[in-house]
Amino acid sequence: MRYISTRGGLIGGQVSAPFSTVLLEGLASDGGLSMPESYPRAELDAWRPLSYPALCLEIVSRFVDDIPRDALKAIIDKTYTQEIFSSAEITPVRELEPGLSLLCVSNGPTLAFKDIALQLLGNLFEYVLEREGRVINILGATSGDTGSSAEYAMRGKRGIKVFMLSPHKRMSAFQQAQMYTLDDPNIFNLAIEGTFDCCQDIVKAVGGDTAFKKQYHLGAVNSINWARVMAQIVYYFKGYFAVTRKNGEPLDVAVPTGNFGNILAAYVAKQMGLPLRRLILATNENDVLDEFFKSGHYRPRSPEETHATSSPSMDISKASNFERYIFDCVGRDSTVMRDLWAQLAQHGGFKLTEQVHQRVQASGFVSGRSTHIDRLQTIRDIYCRYGVMIDPHTADGVKVGQEYRETGVPLLCVETALPAKFAVTIEEALGKTPPRPEIYADIEQRPQHYKVLPADAGAVKAFMRERLI
Repeated sequence: MRYISTRGGLIGGQVSAPFSTVLLEGLASDGGLSMPESYPRAELDAWRPLSYPALCLEIVSRFVDDIPRDALKAIIDKTYTQEIFSSAEITPVRELEPGLSLLCVSNGPTLAFKDIALQLLGNLFEYVLEREGRVINILGATSGDTGSSAEYAMRGKRGIKVFMLSPHKRMSAFQQAQMYTLDDPNIFNLAIEGTFDCCQDIVKAVGGDTAFKKQYHLGAVNSINWARVMAQIVYYFKGYFAVTRKNGEPLDVAVPTGNFGNILAAYVAKQMGLPLRRLILATNENDVLDEFFKSGHYRPRSPEETHATSSPSMDISKASNFERYIFDCVGRDSTVMRDLWAQLAQHGGFKLTEQVHQRVQASGFVSGRSTHIDRLQTIRDIYCRYGVMIDPHTADGVKVGQEYRETGVPLLCVETALPAKFAVTIEEALGKTPPRPEIYADIEQRPQHYKVLPADAGAVKAFMRERLI
């Protein structure tokens, strides 16, 4: 399996690169994202009875052929354990009623779905860096959950330093405390005066500085790193096998969406042959992607137009992984991709041709929007009807998912975080405080370690230089 750039440029100095190069490089030299040259075909009958680690090995080994299978198995077995994820199933399914279930992917160390991929990413990084005698300095951006998941996965890892950008005062108190209370010497938290999109723009600008990237061995853990998407593909297969009785039955999945990585993994699983019918994309008030899937017009908002909402991890206007999806929709034509992203840079958006828009409509995506009032009502409804407490992001997914629900086709809603991370909204909805693990009992009261910086790539580079030289 080799990887190519969405914009036709080089990855690590190569037109097509192996997995380990993609793992460490992040952005391609032309600013594009890495994509596998083709999608492997699923073996549903053989995979259905497998445990989560065994299923992960079968899927991941199709995308990774430059790490020996026995070494890959050891990495996966080390990652997906009951001790780390509180369940031998790793991503158990909770049935709310016949035909409506939650895919519980938020039982890792930081109580968010990002742990599924980032725990694996941390162990892959450590293996490849040690094998090649290299170090890496990770620059990432988070809207709330990626940061803590990455830091908990990378803390104490040999040869790794993490510089994580987050939007100043735009996360929940719990999310902020999860990151900022870490005092590991290889972890640096930077609170950026702006939105998540400002943070993400800085990461792309610094990563696009080829000289800086090479000099300081820069890598990425954001969902621009293909390994993140790859790891998430696994739980869509696991969820399908748990909900259906036999292969070939249709399944709809509803996914709350910010940076498009989670639902992109569902899309890739569908391309591999998983019988997913509808990919139901839910946005919050930041509804750029809902507008796109309904109109074919992609029009990211400015930082000033990006709302701060009660589902803050979805307060994103420019979804990085969206580029990977469009790459497929335009027939993997890098010339078209460069033109579209030039339009995006010059005019703030682009409109698809009718032919490409038809491909979008045929790809299985549908979309909808959820607001604060919707979130509160959905949280109350699920709790009153089933005694199950869900977080506001999951509520967005459930609300939109139910709008598209059809008799005879089961609906699987992805639970992307636990309610403990968003106590203020849960208390507003239910009048009660969500339970939290004992390890996080007093986390908001612990000392916090972070640096506030302006939304400026030069300021971030200067901070990093002082700590890397």
